[in-house]
Amino acid sequence: MDDLAIRTEGLSKVYGRSPGVRAVDHLTMEVPRGVIFGFLGPNGAGKSTTLKMLTGLLKPTEGTAVVAGHDILQQSIEVKRRIGVVPENLNLYERLTANEYLELVGRLRGLDAKTITARRSQLLETLDLADRSDNASVDYSHGMKKKLAMAGALMHRPEILFLDEPFEGVDAVSSRVVKDLLRQMVDRRGVTVFFSTHIMELVERMADIVAVINKGNLVATGSLAALRQQAATDGDASLEDVFLELVNAELAEQDMSWLTS
Repeated sequence: MDDLAIRTEGLSKVYGRSPGVRAVDHLTMEVPRGVIFGFLGPNGAGKSTTLKMLTGLLKPTEGTAVVAGHDILQQSIEVKRRIGVVPENLNLYERLTANEYLELVGRLRGLDAKTITARRSQLLETLDLADRSDNASVDYSHGMKKKLAMAGALMHRPEILFLDEPFEGVDAVSSRVVKDLLRQMVDRRGVTVFFSTHIMELVERMADIVAVINKGNLVATGSLAALRQQAATDGDASLEDVFLELVNAELAEQDMSWLTS
């Protein structure tokens, strides 16, 4: 089996007519199996576009990628069988209850009725959705919808889990439960978790490997220690300091005394 969960080669996405807007620019990177991979960048850096291409939601303009051993363009069905996705736009069937939604997901994934019932019950309890499982998700908060999407992504025990801003709006207790569950999946089963975010603290606490993207370009990849070295920062520098150095951020220095004094 390939030691890589994900490999991209010159992956690019241009929106609009020529010259267009290049959201992702010839992205080449490798993600090993069995790690939590944090994909970090500011708003508009190309994180969500990259994730959409890797999961088959968006066709690249140039380049390609191999996910779970299969080409995303030539073997997209095989890729989708092996991955779970919590996208930026959740796209839940909001007229369905949580129970109905997870049963639908299980059937689409080819699970038998007994397995669906057992996994659905366990996921709803774990994610603190059991008490509302007979309510249509249209009435859920954003955080609850995010948790339901997570449950759907986990139903079929994916090899690779793609998460786009996975903890946005999720309560602290559920966030901790999910983080612990993800770590166990990685350590015990060798699952690969690829999550994109702009939240530094989340990456610093969770990720084994960090990739930094800015303006569609891969700026750096490696452990936090490796990124500190690349950014020529102190050994105890925070990820925020490292990130700002890597993307050459120019912090605005305006006279804000009218607001601060």
